[in-house]
Amino acid sequence: MRPHIFYFLLFFCFTLVGQELPPIRNYTPKEYSGEFQNWGITQSPSKNIYVANHTSLMEFDGSKWHQYKLPTSPIIRSVKAVGDKIYTGSYREFGFWTKKANGELTYTSLSQKMEIPMAEDEEFWDILVVDQWILFQSLDRIYIYDSAEDTFKVINANSEKANLSIVNGDVYFQIARKGLFTIQNGKPKLVSHNQVFMDQPIIGLYTMGNDLLVITEGSRFYKYNSEAIIPWKTAMDSINVKLYSSIQLKDGSFVLGSISNGFYHLSPNGQTIIRNIDQEKGLNNNTVLTLFEDSENNLWLGLDNGISVVNLYSPFNEYVDKLGNLGLVYAALSHKGYLYLGTNQGLFYRKTGSEDAFRIIDGTEGQVWNIQLVDSTIFCGHNNGTFVVENNLAELISDFPGTWGVKPIQNRKNLLLQGNYNGLSILEKVQGSWRFRNTIDGYTISSRFFEMDSLEVVVDHEKKGLYFIELEPNLREVKQVTNKERIGHSSNIFSFQDKLYYKTNTGIYNIDGENNIVLDSTLTQLILDENDGQVSIIIPESSEQRLWFFTNDGIQYVTQSTLSNKLSASHISIPKDIRANLGVSGFENISKISDYTYLIGSSNGYVSLDLTRVEPTNQQVHINSVYYGDYQEVSSKASIDTTGTFKYSNNNVRLEFSVPEFDKYTEVKYQYKMDNVYDDWSEWSENTDATFKNLSFGDYTFTVRAMIGSTMSENTSSYSFSISRPWYLSNLALILYMLSIALLFVLVHRLYNNYYQKKQESLIKRNKKELERRELEEKERIAKIQTEKLQNEIDSKNRELAISTMSLVKKNKFLSALKAQLREVPSKDKNIKYVIKEIDRNINSEDDWKFFEDAFNNADKDFLKRIKTKHDSLTNNDLRLCAYLRLNLSSKEIAPLLNISVKSVEMKRYRLRKKFNLPHHDNLIDYILNF
Repeated sequence: MRPHIFYFLLFFCFTLVGQELPPIRNYTPKEYSGEFQNWGITQSPSKNIYVANHTSLMEFDGSKWHQYKLPTSPIIRSVKAVGDKIYTGSYREFGFWTKKANGELTYTSLSQKMEIPMAEDEEFWDILVVDQWILFQSLDRIYIYDSAEDTFKVINANSEKANLSIVNGDVYFQIARKGLFTIQNGKPKLVSHNQVFMDQPIIGLYTMGNDLLVITEGSRFYKYNSEAIIPWKTAMDSINVKLYSSIQLKDGSFVLGSISNGFYHLSPNGQTIIRNIDQEKGLNNNTVLTLFEDSENNLWLGLDNGISVVNLYSPFNEYVDKLGNLGLVYAALSHKGYLYLGTNQGLFYRKTGSEDAFRIIDGTEGQVWNIQLVDSTIFCGHNNGTFVVENNLAELISDFPGTWGVKPIQNRKNLLLQGNYNGLSILEKVQGSWRFRNTIDGYTISSRFFEMDSLEVVVDHEKKGLYFIELEPNLREVKQVTNKERIGHSSNIFSFQDKLYYKTNTGIYNIDGENNIVLDSTLTQLILDENDGQVSIIIPESSEQRLWFFTNDGIQYVTQSTLSNKLSASHISIPKDIRANLGVSGFENISKISDYTYLIGSSNGYVSLDLTRVEPTNQQVHINSVYYGDYQEVSSKASIDTTGTFKYSNNNVRLEFSVPEFDKYTEVKYQYKMDNVYDDWSEWSENTDATFKNLSFGDYTFTVRAMIGSTMSENTSSYSFSISRPWYLSNLALILYMLSIALLFVLVHRLYNNYYQKKQESLIKRNKKELERRELEEKERIAKIQTEKLQNEIDSKNRELAISTMSLVKKNKFLSALKAQLREVPSKDKNIKYVIKEIDRNINSEDDWKFFEDAFNNADKDFLKRIKTKHDSLTNNDLRLCAYLRLNLSSKEIAPLLNISVKSVEMKRYRLRKKFNLPHHDNLIDYILNF
């Protein structure tokens, strides 16, 4: 038995990993910077997601997670968004959060308003909103808050599992060991005390027609019709699993969150388990604590470790080969109930719609390049040759190595042309079976891309260009080969609408019947110009309805309008990280497996695409936060509801924006511009914030828009703000500057006036001084002239005095001589005596002295007066002697003037010294001359 059990378990494991799953996006505690357990999830009208994450309320705007904590940091068990309020229930606390002007949440407690004390260790596990009433449920009570009246009512409701449900306008809840209740007029009313309601915790109550559909913790469904409770058979009946949460989706299906097996998705009738996804298949954790369907029908799972988002209605489904059994998928085909995958490890198959593991077809191990359906026969182009596939069997019909593909030959239904590593070959159908017929001699170039029309084959070689090969009618050898050098790289040829095209990175060209290559402007513009030439090879559908190609941003296809002949291109966005995983560059592949379903090969499985689910998204971009600060840190939050005004010192601004898009395969890109900084839109980017540093003062308007997938956002979001002038450029400062300039002008004007005035005064003063100097010089000159004149007069007077003195001296000498001679006359008569007497009278004449004195005073003014003043004892004779001494006359010269002897003169001089009190060593003449 052991080998059988082993193979069964192995098969079961392959089945589990063999499911095509909707895209799943996981958020770990590290990513959202929170804790492990998530007890509740809700969505606000702005489409932001709110999570009761243990001790935090987490907010997710599609780009960033924001964390908020209650003042005492209790465990938050429940959350419900109603309008602009986010209600939460926690340990002995419930209330609501509202957004402040800057976008942050602030908490308002409701439980603090109550006068009724809470029960011990009471926690609020569920919140229900009915019109104006907000119901908060703990395991002990239900608190009913009337938001209009701001009043409370309390209902005692002991339960094992808090679960409030509203069905057809009525609120239902369970009381342990008492049954199912509803609320009427604010009071509990028993609905049923059936044993199911009394013993089994209810994890979901939903409507089914006029009945209640009840889901219990043991994964059992019941219908209650007000009279009896009846088991409702579902696919869950055969599974023994314990449930913790449930939700009925908008399409009527059910999702059940288990404690240890992830979640189960049931069809609306409950008969089919659409999928069961657990940790092995992609969830963060197997314990699903809460479930929530958002406005875009994405399923959110609050797990015991992290958060998962499942895009249930995405056009993409993923098959991930975690064990590496498949390898890289190069081709796919769906035919007669089987899905075939050609990979680098072989040809795999499984039944269409099955969740069984893919199995390899014996003998096909190795590289598969191509799977084609030609005339109801499946051909597999393999590294070893060519296989014909029937169901799960494959027959090698050509061992000519390296088959790229096969093509039917016009008018030769029993022949097929093969492209190989080393040229071309022919397959032939003989007695209903295909076999290798021959190689075509004369051509040995690798022929991955080739097309055939009659006897002419066109081959595209990536490096060597195009080969136009004319074959002999027997198709065994080449008649003529013409080579045209390649025009560009990334090339291939394909047929579309009965025309042959040659694609390169430079353009898409039409190859006409004359082997001319002409640029097709329509296809070039649709495919290359719109994508800057960055596209893969062109992959036509076998029905030629669409041309598929891959770009850096996703997948596109060209199709013809049903109402006109006009071609149009449609874009399906895929994030770059997923796009990079879709096949090897140059070997991208997409295969039609049903009318509107396509399979895209990837490096670890494949992705299926349902075109019927590809719809444009209607999303809006929001500016969530505006931060401002200085050059060191931009951390202060501004109001986003009004125009902001920031100081010049806070001229660094960061704006955060996002689109609440939660689809894994929908990539969101943003463009923004800032008036007065960037007049043009920025490049498209995945960044959800923009920082502007060192903004100058002035008014700014920031505008952002988004590209969600291939659809432009419905709106553009704007935020206007102003940077104030720096203090040195404020209005007050400018007024002060103007006043200062005016004062400076006045000051300068005054300084100039003062300067020129002083200069003028200085000039006047200088001129005055010059004039005074000239006047002084003139006066000096005049004085000098006058002095010279006076000196001349003095000299003249002195000469006169000298002449007078000499005249007196001569006169007196003459008279003295005459007197002496007369005295010597012997006989003296009276006449002689009279003459002598007259002579004496003339010698001592006062008139002479008076004349001399006047002359002397003119020559030496006031000398006699001065000396008389100082020596008042001097007599007139003494003064006369002083005058004669002043004239520096000798005693001999003075004697005649005084009519005395020289000796008498000496005696007079002696007496005069006495009167002057002159010391012995002082000279009398010097004293008189210096007086």
